[in-house]
Amino acid sequence: MKFTQHSPGGLNLIRRYGADFVTVGEEDLRASCIIGANTLIRDWAPRDVATLALDHLAPLFEFKPEVVVLSTGARQQFPSAAMRAEFSSRKIGIEVMEIGAACRTYNVLVSEERKVLAAILLPGPLYGG
Repeated sequence: MKFTQHSPGGLNLIRRYGADFVTVGEEDLRASCIIGANTLIRDWAPRDVATLALDHLAPLFEFKPEVVVLSTGARQQFPSAAMRAEFSSRKIGIEVMEIGAACRTYNVLVSEERKVLAAILLPGPLYGG
């Protein structure tokens, strides 16, 4: 799906998305990533909720966001209760959504100048072929 939203002040907005990619500005990303207003972490290690571990959250917590929008792909899949509790203990909201809803929600929140991060889980490129 393609967005036509313009980026106010050079913010990182998600312009397009699909089951295996997001486009931030003019850059297509095909591996999991963390996106913030002025932050872009490429090649974030987890590829799905099953491989998402507590140690993967460290880069998110470093930015001290108000809320993290977690995209779990084509279907909404909640991370473990322990992982959700880690967000709660740090007083950081977590919203878990399928990729389309996550991209739209992130864009709205970042445009409202909220301290938000999008944590986008993508299957990543196929290796060995």
